[in-house]
Amino acid sequence: MAKATSDALGKEPIGKLLIKQAVPASIGILVMSLNVLVDSIFVGNWIGSIAIAAINVVLPVSFFIAALGMAIGIGGSSIVSRALGANNKEKALKTFGNQITLTLLVTVVMVALGLYFVDALIPAFGGKGSIFAPAKIYYTIILYGVPFLALCMMGNTVIRAEGKPKFAMVAMIIPSVGNLLMDYIFIYVFDWGMHGAAWATTVGYLMCFGYILYFFLSKNSELKISLSHFGLDKSILQEISSLGFVTLARQAVTSITYLLMNNILFNLGGEAMVAVYAIIGRMLMFALFPVFGVTQGFLPIAGFNYGAAQYDRVKESIYTAIKYAALVATLVFVVLMVFPAEIASLFLSNKPHMPAEELATNVFVLQHSPLAMRLVFAATPIIALQLIGAAYFQAVGKAIPALLLTLTRQGFFFIPLILLLPQFMGEMGVWLSFPIADVLATIVTGIYLVREIKTKLSGLVA
Repeated sequence: MAKATSDALGKEPIGKLLIKQAVPASIGILVMSLNVLVDSIFVGNWIGSIAIAAINVVLPVSFFIAALGMAIGIGGSSIVSRALGANNKEKALKTFGNQITLTLLVTVVMVALGLYFVDALIPAFGGKGSIFAPAKIYYTIILYGVPFLALCMMGNTVIRAEGKPKFAMVAMIIPSVGNLLMDYIFIYVFDWGMHGAAWATTVGYLMCFGYILYFFLSKNSELKISLSHFGLDKSILQEISSLGFVTLARQAVTSITYLLMNNILFNLGGEAMVAVYAIIGRMLMFALFPVFGVTQGFLPIAGFNYGAAQYDRVKESIYTAIKYAALVATLVFVVLMVFPAEIASLFLSNKPHMPAEELATNVFVLQHSPLAMRLVFAATPIIALQLIGAAYFQAVGKAIPALLLTLTRQGFFFIPLILLLPQFMGEMGVWLSFPIADVLATIVTGIYLVREIKTKLSGLVA
């Protein structure tokens, strides 16, 4: 029964299959994104706008360590999908065992380093002035739960590679719901402030880990590994590393971007400007959830059919995924262009008799967020090609083009732009860097993808 589920990736109509894979992925990402969004609203209203900025400072460090699990997960899951497509189940099992071992080894070491260098890392990522103290509280507690988050992110990609999108969706929903429930208890009821926000998030990670462990131990998973599969295999590690490095490089560049953005914006407008970016960052996670859902749904379909040498189905999956993702991206664009002020106001405290500093921050954020949001999301309708194109190369195991396309937007275009434009245009230069980078990266990705379709997916070339 379980095997038939993965076989369906190579048999069902692409449109139907993509919806079946993308809808649960979108729902899972939606709930996770809503978690980040509502969590920020709770923190902003129950603790303060400076607390939102503090969390924004911490996210790049904790997310980078957790992204190690995602990198190992996506790199290994590409192997798992192709191995199942080629009916090589032993390789799939060995790959999964190696993913678990590697995730544990790497994340535990990184957490230890992160805790040791805490006082240097937080200011480096923009945690200066009144942001430092709450950021350190949040960072220290969150880091203890990050290895579990890394295992969750790794396990979730493997669940999806098996062709079990509904289970992957539940795994994404559980920590989000748990976090929001704990937010209410720890922050609102117990009044633990930043300690409560951090513990709520950490408890959510633990709940997710418990569910994913249950899935792989149950009859729902076809990957029943034994102790021998945990032993590291050099060839598998090399393939996981080359493909996973694409995801890790993307997150590393994202963390560098946060570092630069927080520092540039702090210099332009202090804590209040960092708070504006914190809201924009939350919307970047939340608003694009359906586009990311289509991308996640596309990955196992492309990987499985490429492994089974069904190249016509791979091409069809590319075209269909771009069409679906472009449609939902356009809908997101319209909403953000029409309601930016209303969205920004959700994050701000309206409690009576607030301190003068917090009131001034709220006024600043309301003045600056609408234009910033419109500029940041100005190129949203075209990002489908960029995301699906980069995902294709990763899904089929082509690490070099996947890496180059992944780094194109943020590494090759965005970072140089935010270092250059603000010197001439100030705050406006920061926000304009987003759509310019999106347009340039989409052009480059389109060129690569068209060339790949014409040459490598002719049905004659593997």
